Amino acid sequence: MAGDSRLIGGIQAVDRAYIGVLRVLVMVLAGFSGLAVLTMMAVTTTDVAMRAVTKSSITGAYDIVKIAGAIAIACALPYTTAVKGHVAVEYFFHKLRRRGRIVVDTVTRLLVIIFFVVVARQTLLYGHTLRETGEVSLTLPVPVFWVAYVISGALAVTVLVKVHNLLHPGREMIKP
Repeated sequence: MAGDSRLIGGIQAVDRAYIGVLRVLVMVLAGFSGLAVLTMMAVTTTDVAMRAVTKSSITGAYDIVKIAGAIAIACALPYTTAVKGHVAVEYFFHKLRRRGRIVVDTVTRLLVIIFFVVVARQTLLYGHTLRETGEVSLTLPVPVFWVAYVISGALAVTVLVKVHNLLHPGREMIKP
């Protein structure tokens, strides 16, 4: 009996550590997402103002906004998943009995985990290809491989959040 309680205590400690580290990762990525949105706003506003006043524009504004947009979307995904902020149509789901809901919810989460693992892997491989070919943005000579790496990392964190959701059904990881 004492060995069982130590094992359970150890598992709970690992779970708490996992959740703690994952929360930090999610919040850091959410911060990057916010900074990316602020960057898009600042560049767009400055570019429009410069066009109106000086008839010139920021070189590479389109590239900066495009890169910041990709980062904003990717880095917001783990947070949105952690707070269960995605839109869900649950009309038919609530018509199921409890066991049916558990089965559908579990299968759906497993499929989403598999999907995000595949997409994260493919994005990482795409980033390697961009790095090897020396791909740069259109108007600025800025390498873009790192954007694919950031997206892949954010998707990997989303997978970890979905694993948490699978192990702790009905509970948000982070309160909004």
